[in-house]
Amino acid sequence: MILKGNERGHGKELANHLLNARDNEHVELHDLRGFAAGDLVGAMQESEAIARGTRCQKHLFSLSLNPPEHEDVPVEVFEAAIERIEGRLGLEGQPRAIVFHEKEGRRHAHAVWSRIDGEEMKAINLPWYKTRLNEVARELYLEHGWQMPDGFRDRAARDPLAFTLEEWQQAKRTKQDPKLTKTLIRECWASSDNREAFESALRDKGLWLARGDKRGFVAVDWRGETYSLSRMSGAKTKELKARLGDPKDLLSVDEAKAYIGERLTPKLKAWAKEEQAKAEKANLAAQFHREQMVQRQRRAREQLKSQQEQRWLAEERKRAARTPRGIRGLWGWVTGKNSKIRKENEAEIARARQRDRAEKQETIRKQLAERRNLQRQVKLTRQKQQARIQELNQDVARAIKLGRVPERQDSKQQNRTRTRDQTRGRDRGNDFSPN
Repeated sequence: MILKGNERGHGKELANHLLNARDNEHVELHDLRGFAAGDLVGAMQESEAIARGTRCQKHLFSLSLNPPEHEDVPVEVFEAAIERIEGRLGLEGQPRAIVFHEKEGRRHAHAVWSRIDGEEMKAINLPWYKTRLNEVARELYLEHGWQMPDGFRDRAARDPLAFTLEEWQQAKRTKQDPKLTKTLIRECWASSDNREAFESALRDKGLWLARGDKRGFVAVDWRGETYSLSRMSGAKTKELKARLGDPKDLLSVDEAKAYIGERLTPKLKAWAKEEQAKAEKANLAAQFHREQMVQRQRRAREQLKSQQEQRWLAEERKRAARTPRGIRGLWGWVTGKNSKIRKENEAEIARARQRDRAEKQETIRKQLAERRNLQRQVKLTRQKQQARIQELNQDVARAIKLGRVPERQDSKQQNRTRTRDQTRGRDRGNDFSPN
């Protein structure tokens, strides 16, 4: 289970992020502990108000718990992991919230603690919390028999194509897979031994080499997005300078954008926009099926919740009817019968809660399996979409170089077919009719 935590403030923004049902298919506030408020936004505002009595700016500790992609992890495993973590970090008894998210067939949890000790009115220090989280993560992988990521066994084996939050946000704007962009730039770097070769390789992928404001070298695409070459290529700054020379010899980012913008004629812009819309259109059908499935799953969960609440009320009435009242109740208290009935009721309540939780977990398990099946189809659609976008990037770069809109491969095929059909028509003589 991957554990990522950080100290932070801005509780209201965090609450809005955790309750975001637009980017997450299912959102569940699982637990609130130690807050007077009964909702997450109120709890975060409450925590922030208490923190104002201290000098602490980052008064919250936020943690995400991500199990392996294809594992069905029960709620109890998440709860036990959270209890273990707060014990290691010294956050026992602190106000805490737990939220579950589901997206693309994966279920993960978020836990948020207040770091402010209410009695002493000071923040709890969390030294070496990243190291301790990694220790707990390794323990969880070993205890549950999950396949441990290579990066846990050896830091040098971490995924070189992993992307940052900034790169993920950039990918959302451009509709491109950040891992694919990284792969393309690394291929360009590996296949070149000087600046001219590297620039040429980048141009073939729809990218232009430029001088960054903060970073020495960047790549700029025709949309105006910039990519850090030190991050994307995996090369160190010294290696970049040794192969590419002085970055002062390159166009700045603004100059590169201006250069590209001058050559993006209105006709070329319209064509690129049309082609990008075609690439994105392929994903609409999968999105429609996803939305239909999510709505159906949400209704099923609401129906289960309503049924369980009604059953719980009916069982509560039965349990209440077992306890005698009046003189009989007094006599039951004297004889100890009431105590026996109370113990029976408590045991029945525990069994009923376990039953309801098991029913809910089984529903979630089935829905996750259904969503994973759809996700496999979505991935295939995304791969086709990404291939078309990459082809568009290359065509735009070629169009800028040639100064005209290139003829698409499918258009060439249509022209060849049309010419072949016309030739066949002439060969057949006057009796041939295309109708």
